[in-house]
Amino acid sequence: MLATAESLTAGALVARLVDVPGASAVVAGGAACYSYEAKTRVLGVEAEELARTGAVTASVAAAMAQGALSLYRADLSVSTTGVAGPGPDERGVPEGTVHLGLARPGAPTLTRELRLSGGRARIRALSVEAALALLVEALTD
Repeated sequence: MLATAESLTAGALVARLVDVPGASAVVAGGAACYSYEAKTRVLGVEAEELARTGAVTASVAAAMAQGALSLYRADLSVSTTGVAGPGPDERGVPEGTVHLGLARPGAPTLTRELRLSGGRARIRALSVEAALALLVEALTD
């Protein structure tokens, strides 16, 4: 079973997964957690970490993926967090900075950093594509 934890993609990733007929047999669910509070309450990301570092870090992507794994009792989860723009976030993290997380029970959580460009819609779309590619990679290993 697959699960997602999404910030900058706001549910677009799980929507792509369930576009496939029969997806209900393999998709447990997706959490679109945009605010810090939602990341903490729904996914269990530590509030202190978010306050200290912001949401656009590899560590937060990992925590989000782990949170979705637990929340949905999934076999594999992927997360997205980043800055779609326009411009940098309030901490100065540049537009196009994206972190993905991939979690499985009993295995180290993987993260991947992306540096994307092309404006808000393109950055979000490319983030979904990269997350899907990360899932494919994990499923074919």
